[in-house]
Amino acid sequence: MLAIQFLTRLPTPQVRDFQPEMLAGAARWFPAVGLLLGTLLATIAWAGAQVDPWLAALLATLGWIWITGGLHLDGLADVADALGAAHRDPERLLAVMKDPHLGSFGVLALLGQVAAKLILVMLLARAGHWVVLLLAPAWARWGVFGWQTLPPLAPGLAERFGWRRAPLAPWGWALTLGALSLWLAPALLLAPVAVWLYRSWLARRLGGVSGDCLGTGIEIVETLLLLGAVVSTAI
Repeated sequence: MLAIQFLTRLPTPQVRDFQPEMLAGAARWFPAVGLLLGTLLATIAWAGAQVDPWLAALLATLGWIWITGGLHLDGLADVADALGAAHRDPERLLAVMKDPHLGSFGVLALLGQVAAKLILVMLLARAGHWVVLLLAPAWARWGVFGWQTLPPLAPGLAERFGWRRAPLAPWGWALTLGALSLWLAPALLLAPVAVWLYRSWLARRLGGVSGDCLGTGIEIVETLLLLGAVVSTAI
């Protein structure tokens, strides 16, 4: 329930006696929340496709934003603004990330991300590949397991997720999602590569991770998986 509350706007029963450590423990269920989100998105897209693939894409993209509350898009915009303004100054990078105002780099990142998802979902809807929408959000949230092992850039959510790790959870989810992808959408087996590439970039470019970086990674991996699935259908 805590994982659903943190990652979505879906209604759930209230978690009583909340402690910060509980949020760290809830991270093991992030891929499950991704599967729940994917199920809703695939259903929305399928319903819209009965009229037109573009309607399916519009409804799914808007649903994606509403269900998640724009949480990860906010992180993407913050990181884009920080990278655009920091000029390799670590202190400036963190200061811009914490700034609640939206800059031009963040606006451009949001426009590009939403446009990319809109077009890619339309192409998937036209091809009837609903299962990609089901599994891509789960794989993207699986990436948190790898990214949270980097040093935190500052006290915050990324640091909190590292308080309590479940060593078997990443492997269990990898096997589950890998088996489903091999059966239903082999193109999504590239997900661990995308997760690793983003982790390598974080380590090299930023030297650590923050909550905004986690959200950015989820958005990037989702889009890369949609793109990979679209390309694989065209080959």
